Amino acid sequence: MAMPQTMPDMTEPYDGPTMYDLPSEDPEEPGVPDLFHDMQADLLTETFLPPTHPRDRMMTAADLNLHYDRDHPLRYKRPDWYAVLGVPFLYKGQDLRMSYVVPDEKVIPFIVVELLSKSTRSDDLGLKERKPGEPPTKWEVYEQVLGIPHYVVFSRHAERFRAFRLDRGRYVERIVPEGRLWFPEIGLGLGLWEGVYQTLDHRWLRWYDSRGRWIPSVEERAEQERMRAEQADQRAEQERMRAEQADQRAEQADQRAEQADQRAGQEKMRADRMLAQLRSLGIEPDMSEE
Repeated sequence: MAMPQTMPDMTEPYDGPTMYDLPSEDPEEPGVPDLFHDMQADLLTETFLPPTHPRDRMMTAADLNLHYDRDHPLRYKRPDWYAVLGVPFLYKGQDLRMSYVVPDEKVIPFIVVELLSKSTRSDDLGLKERKPGEPPTKWEVYEQVLGIPHYVVFSRHAERFRAFRLDRGRYVERIVPEGRLWFPEIGLGLGLWEGVYQTLDHRWLRWYDSRGRWIPSVEERAEQERMRAEQADQRAEQERMRAEQADQRAEQADQRAEQADQRAGQEKMRADRMLAQLRSLGIEPDMSEE
């Protein structure tokens, strides 16, 4: 019979390992995942809206196995984020993807983004020396095996990203002026944005449009919709108030016309009484016009 598990006494001083000391639960994964990886990938996905491709004809993924070797089906890389254009979002238009198998889909990713850490830096940048029999590094797979056109690495600690473009089978680093980089093939740019996303104030990678405007996240789009609805309500309220004021003016005009009619009636009654009094005295007023 299993003994009940007890929680440690939280009042006692703790001198054990912190999150910086503990390895990943997966021995095959050299990096220790953190929440920033998920948050950054979410922001990239939410803002990746290329005008060249409808949402149902592209696929974005984070930490989804990317299988690349027909002869070694179990070999894969797991990019922090990548986008594939010209494929259905669902596998064969029917099912959510459990991985992306390039030999099966026959479409390579358009771009891969890796979030650098100390433990993965050498693999991500192709600096790792492979031992005999070891699979290729991420850099080698992206550059030489698959030939992915665009490769970006981002260090959240340095708050800097580097971008590489495939040129004759080799990655050539691109200049990133003022932290922004344009991709004409998709009508989008990738840049560094500083702000609050999912409650964290940081510098993030996100996509921008042809006018240099940051593409809004899901939360920002919801806030924009809320503001548009609020503005529509305000406009409707203003229209209602204008209509009410117009009704009031029309009512006031009716009242003035009614008062004028009443005054005219009173004037006529006074004139009729005066005429009757004169006639009672035997005086017949001359009613002809001069």
